[in-house]
Amino acid sequence: MIKYGTIKYKVMARIARKKSAVFVRDDFNDLSDYDQVGRALKNLTKEGRLIRLGYGVYTKTKKSPISGEAIPIAPLPTLAKEALQRLGVKTSPSRLEQAYNAGKTTQVPTGRLIGVKGRVSRKLGYRGAFISYERAA
Repeated sequence: MIKYGTIKYKVMARIARKKSAVFVRDDFNDLSDYDQVGRALKNLTKEGRLIRLGYGVYTKTKKSPISGEAIPIAPLPTLAKEALQRLGVKTSPSRLEQAYNAGKTTQVPTGRLIGVKGRVSRKLGYRGAFISYERAA
């Protein structure tokens, strides 16, 4: 049970109000200082209410109907594109997606390769499945 008025409660209330699936640590800067927000996010991650996708990037969870454990509410490629957008990185379809959409190949892309404009040094992923980046023109 989360006590009313705590930092953890305020973070959970803000997450519940937002429609976005991805949260950046800067979204909670006005609630308290850096360390307290970090502890609240870490505790919520341990409880299974959030999943950490990368450094300072979190996502909402839902309960898996199969295993009963916490899983992200959207597929990893969708979450990664949203996270990159929140971090100010422009994304575009990768070469593989462009070839598939143009009908040049029947190989369906996994979506784990994202075309980015600019340099990205973030590692985004969940449980051993990580996103790769490719420079887009």
